[in-house]
Amino acid sequence: MAKVLLFGRLSDIAGWRERSLDPLPATLAALRAQLCAEDAGLAEALAAPGVQVALDQVLVRGDAALTPRSEIAFLPAMSGG
Repeated sequence: MAKVLLFGRLSDIAGWRERSLDPLPATLAALRAQLCAEDAGLAEALAAPGVQVALDQVLVRGDAALTPRSEIAFLPAMSGG
C-alpha cells in the first residue's frame, strides 16, 4: 500500500503526517490534485514556492508514475543559513 508523508508545516496544515492510500492515483500530478481537492488549506500550501516532492526518497520535478509500493513525501520550502 502506498504511503504519503507530509513534513513540517504541511502536516500541521493538513492535520496528519502519514497516510496510506488504496487505491493510489496513477501519477504524482493526480495524487496532488486529489490531496488539493480534499483540503483547500493544504492545496494552498502545496502550491507555495519551494515545496518539493520525494518519490521513494528521491527528489523529483514534474510528474512521475506511482506504484502501489510508492512512498511520496511532500517537503516544505527549506531555508538555510
